[in-house]
Amino acid sequence: MAQFVDWDLAAATAGALGKSGPRVSYAEATEVVGDLRRLTEEAARHVADYTGLRAQVSHPPVRVVDRRDWAAANIAGLREVLGPLVGRLGGDKKPGVLTEAIGSRLTGVQAGTVLAYLSGRVLGQYEVFSGDPGQLLLVAPNIVEVERKLGADPRDFRLWVCLHEVTHRTQFTAVPWMRAYFLGEVQAFVDASSGEDHLVDRLRRGVGTLADAIRDPESRTSVLDLVQTPGQRAVLDRLTALMTLLEGHAEFVMDGVGPQVIPSVERIRAAFNRRREAGNPLEKAIRRLLGVDVKMRQYAEGRKFVHGVVERVGMEGFNKVFGSPLTLPRIDELGDPEAWVARVHGPAGPLPSAG
Repeated sequence: MAQFVDWDLAAATAGALGKSGPRVSYAEATEVVGDLRRLTEEAARHVADYTGLRAQVSHPPVRVVDRRDWAAANIAGLREVLGPLVGRLGGDKKPGVLTEAIGSRLTGVQAGTVLAYLSGRVLGQYEVFSGDPGQLLLVAPNIVEVERKLGADPRDFRLWVCLHEVTHRTQFTAVPWMRAYFLGEVQAFVDASSGEDHLVDRLRRGVGTLADAIRDPESRTSVLDLVQTPGQRAVLDRLTALMTLLEGHAEFVMDGVGPQVIPSVERIRAAFNRRREAGNPLEKAIRRLLGVDVKMRQYAEGRKFVHGVVERVGMEGFNKVFGSPLTLPRIDELGDPEAWVARVHGPAGPLPSAG
């Protein structure tokens, strides 16, 4: 099978281009790692109590990583899942040796460049590609760097981050079908590109769209838009609805639990929101083109949906969203919680539970 990406080159590129972390002594680094592991366990108790969701499968312990390790973990996961999927698109067609070598190395450099950028921004991640049920990654240098820039209390900020990331782990371990469903949709997205459009034409349109996005500061175009074929749009809608739900749920939980256990949470939230919105024009363009700005909108839109549902049917009623893929919100329901409640609970809906 032809290699779509030179993954080793991607890892080397990410390592070479990634920013160095903040200055910390060995003792400080050891303390941060121990603190994050302890706070992960504390956050898990808070999330379980607040959401009523309990892990149904065992999961590995949290991995506290640096930027290079975060990129390597993601490359390993992408190689495991996306390599075989994309390889299927070529069928029996095999490119020439030179074409394969140049193409895979070029894509490897591009993938490594993207991961290098993201490795300096991601605070944590529940990574689901590399194995079942997934692994929780916390990027220690980024957490320390941001807490210093915000002037936040280290314990409070670290617990705040852990609440968000542990909620994602809970979503995939309390809902055993979630990972398989997500990976199935990724496969459907790849399959939908087979046999549609000539590759050169798509690349030409992609370059044109990319140029337009750079010229237009108000453009909402992302890399996902550049690779999308007509057959992929329905799948992308489902993936967008799922990711918006998961991100919004994590935001809702951290905002619900935070005031009970994090004294400085209001200050942290306000400062962090300002950080999300900040950035020089070049960084904003990069964030937009990589789809990072789409993720930011998902936080707000998803949180509003979860709040609207919980307000109407309570937390137990909201948790029916995790009953099966059929109870996940459709993309048009994200802005209309009542429509989801009516479809899943019936027109009247249950009364919100006390508390």
